[in-house]
Amino acid sequence: MITTYIIYICLGALAGVLAGLLGIGGGLVIVPMLNIAFELQSFPDVHIQHVALGTSMATIIFTSLSSMYAHYKHNAINWDAFKRLTPGIITGTYLGAWVASILSTGVLKTFFGLFLYYVATQMLFGKKTSGSREMPGTLGVFGAGNGIGIFSALVGIGGGTLTVPFLSWCNQTMHTAIATAAAVGLPIALSGTAGYVINGMGVEGIPGPHIGYVYIPAFLGIISMSMLTAPWGAKLAHSLPVAKLKRIFAILLYIVGTKMLWSVFM
Repeated sequence: MITTYIIYICLGALAGVLAGLLGIGGGLVIVPMLNIAFELQSFPDVHIQHVALGTSMATIIFTSLSSMYAHYKHNAINWDAFKRLTPGIITGTYLGAWVASILSTGVLKTFFGLFLYYVATQMLFGKKTSGSREMPGTLGVFGAGNGIGIFSALVGIGGGTLTVPFLSWCNQTMHTAIATAAAVGLPIALSGTAGYVINGMGVEGIPGPHIGYVYIPAFLGIISMSMLTAPWGAKLAHSLPVAKLKRIFAILLYIVGTKMLWSVFM
């Protein structure tokens, strides 16, 4: 039991660095690692992925606050893009949490792995778009926010996997896209957590202590370290070249996606 709590603390430290470095909220690492920790604790398989996603969303509230503040000090956040994306983000993320609550663990794990493969491939080999520096119109931005929110809730992340490419498509610099994605992670996390808490209420068999699909011991262990390490990641993000950031981002997605697919089919 002590070992699993140590895992939560170490996981929080790593998630914080990744939140600041890549604007991903750490969920890409938190979700699969929580799967491993929950298996060690003999959680019912039917609830493992849902609790991992809900707990990941809850921790992102704190990692996004910490990394957002660090990027704010560098004056790197595009606040106009943040304000325009937020309404769609909120509705989409809550909807995504509801959809996740009615899907099986196997389906959610498969979706998680395939989605990460797709995004990693786009990051490494996708053609660079040539749009203007202007964001789309109100309807387009709302739709983009909905899409980012839905997918973020289904895979338990802070939205960087879609927010960063979207803002890059709008010709924002990589550093600005990462910083803004870190800020967008806050409304994603708040709406997603609400969705997983509400949809998990009354579900039988979830190990306690928990609130809906949020497992409290994992939540506390992760946030205790992630808020301390997120500023380190943010500082690193402003010192690395763009090409290296993209390679780190894509390779991480491939590794995590492979792990999730392996757990479902092997």
